[in-house]
Amino acid sequence: MAGGWKKCLFLIGFRLICLKTVVSAKTAPQIPTIDQAYSKISNSITVEWATVPGATSYLLTAEDGDTVIETMVANSPGTVTGLKAATLYQITIRSISAAGRSQASPPKQAKTVLAAPILEVSSPSPDSILVQWEAVYMAIGFSVSIMQANGLGRIWKENTTNTSLTFSSLDAGTLYTIKAYAWNANGIPGDDSTCNQRTSPRAPANIQVSFDSGALKASVSWTPTEGAFNYTVMALSGSSERSCSTTFSSCSISSLQCGTEYLISVLASNDAGSSKSSSAGTLKTVACAPGRVMIQEDPPGHLSVAWSNVDLGDYYVAFVKSDDGWEVHCNTSTTQCSFLSECGFTYFISVFAYNKAGQSPLGDVFNYTTAPCCPSDINPVLVSSERVEMVWSPVRGAELYETKAVAGSNVVECNDTAPACTLSALECDTKYSITVYSFSEVRGINMSCRSRFITTGPCSPEIINISKDAFSMIHVHWRSTNNDATYTVTAQGEKGLYQCSSTGESCTLGDLPCGSVFSVTAVAETQAGWSLPSYSMPLETVPCCPTGMTVTQVTQSVINVSWTIGMAAQTYVTVLESHIGQSKCHTHQSHCLLGCITCGINYTVALKAISATGLTADCAYQSYSSNACCPLGVKLYRLGPNGIRIYWQASRGSANYSTDLYGSKGIFTCTPSAGLSFCDVTEIPCGDVYTVVVSPVAETGLKLTFCPKKIYSVTCSGSTLGMVIYRGKRNDTVSPR
Repeated sequence: MAGGWKKCLFLIGFRLICLKTVVSAKTAPQIPTIDQAYSKISNSITVEWATVPGATSYLLTAEDGDTVIETMVANSPGTVTGLKAATLYQITIRSISAAGRSQASPPKQAKTVLAAPILEVSSPSPDSILVQWEAVYMAIGFSVSIMQANGLGRIWKENTTNTSLTFSSLDAGTLYTIKAYAWNANGIPGDDSTCNQRTSPRAPANIQVSFDSGALKASVSWTPTEGAFNYTVMALSGSSERSCSTTFSSCSISSLQCGTEYLISVLASNDAGSSKSSSAGTLKTVACAPGRVMIQEDPPGHLSVAWSNVDLGDYYVAFVKSDDGWEVHCNTSTTQCSFLSECGFTYFISVFAYNKAGQSPLGDVFNYTTAPCCPSDINPVLVSSERVEMVWSPVRGAELYETKAVAGSNVVECNDTAPACTLSALECDTKYSITVYSFSEVRGINMSCRSRFITTGPCSPEIINISKDAFSMIHVHWRSTNNDATYTVTAQGEKGLYQCSSTGESCTLGDLPCGSVFSVTAVAETQAGWSLPSYSMPLETVPCCPTGMTVTQVTQSVINVSWTIGMAAQTYVTVLESHIGQSKCHTHQSHCLLGCITCGINYTVALKAISATGLTADCAYQSYSSNACCPLGVKLYRLGPNGIRIYWQASRGSANYSTDLYGSKGIFTCTPSAGLSFCDVTEIPCGDVYTVVVSPVAETGLKLTFCPKKIYSVTCSGSTLGMVIYRGKRNDTVSPR
């Protein structure tokens, strides 16, 4: 604004009102004149004019009757854009300043040039490029040129009225720049189009193929091709296709199929396309691993391995490895091999097919376990008639052992993982067929194991009875069912062991000690061994007789029989016997008093020893004569002052006598002559009381002391002859002292 003023009015109690008034003091700028208007680009027209003083900018307007396009520019020349190609426009211009804008200038006509062709380029072959485009509005011809993008080499230029053009004899894999434009009927060229196109590469040469049989992979290499960005290797078969891509001059195709024939080809490619493929010929891979592998062991010790035929297989190799590391193989053009085998081994079997490419991949690895070995060192030990213990060394491959004993319909079995077995509940004196079978979970029971025959021990005999004959011989009788057995009877006790043997059913034991208890058993013996002993029976021998017996007469009618103790005797019986009678004593002591003895008689003394069970031993018979009877009518007569005659009446039977006078002044003894019944004692003191005993004298010279005593008083006064005064009892007897 060139100038102006402001007026502000303040009123108390009213709002503030500010009024602005602008007043222009200048006019609009001059109208510019267009010098020329022309088009170099199909969507714009360039306008040139003389500068208008005071103008700060200009407004260009282009009209084609349908549309109006305006463009603000700062100075000449100016360009209106956004126009249609090959279209006639009315061009005007206005100047603009601070005072406003001028009127439009006189119009000027200008026509936009032709549009540039839109190119589509390709390289149909390594030495050609095809250029195509659509028709351009108002165009009557086209001009297309080509040259290497790096500026080297010649330029090809072709004019045509067609919408396509092919340039040939180009360098393969080379980048070219293509430029094209159209012209109208006046020969005025339109916009040009420029693009780059590379020729496709040539097919790779010198292709080399190597095959890795283990990895089923083919490595392909070639000579690099000019202009190739990358390469593709193809492996084609009737059933599969494999490929690999790379920017280098080699590539590996993996995961090829075994037993397949492939056609190998390589093509190069860049942004223009791919070359023709170049073939390296065919590739035969290794054969596939043989299938349907069958393994048989027939007969034992021979493994037969068979398999199916495979494509591309020239020959086969079967490998057999045992679990202890031993390995063999078989090379054959057929589909079967045989191997020797051993019991109890696991064999790992694999079959490969071979051709010129190498070994087939590893197929399934089969394992075959042969039957476990049979025990060979079986050591049977007959423990009893009903039980057999068997031990053997462990054998290869056996996880379990089955022992079977068969005798007719009687079958005894035992199963154990240990190399030992105890067969019990067998029948005695029986022949068994015993077999030890080995077992494995994989193969089962080896039924080819050899049997052994074992006869069990004899049956135990049964003692029926034990008897004793008159000669104290012990006869043992038994019952048995054994064949060809020898029997031994044993009597065992504290006094030792006594035996007898026989092949029959009885034998005799002799010379057994008295007073002993024995346990009697019988056993049978055959070639198989000994039986268990029979049930024992007790045997008691008669008690032992005393080693000595003594007979002593105690009184005229009583004798005492004594003896030593006999082994095992509990009581004794003593019998005193004569023609006039018998006297008996039964006692548990070692002596016995027998009464009612008649003096002067010959007796027989017998002694029997009796055990606690009632067994009796007749021990001793002894003759004994009882002593003479004591004399009767014993009297004393004085023979003088110092002499005494003792007189008696002899008893039944003949006997010798002895007289004894016992007084305070001494003992006086006299022995009469044989057959006399009196005895004289001289020089006997008077005035004393004497005890007189007249005793029979035994044949042994022993003087009996059980006869009665009489007491007489011998005084010193009175007649020197006559009967001595008897001071004893009226019956002239005294009690024995």
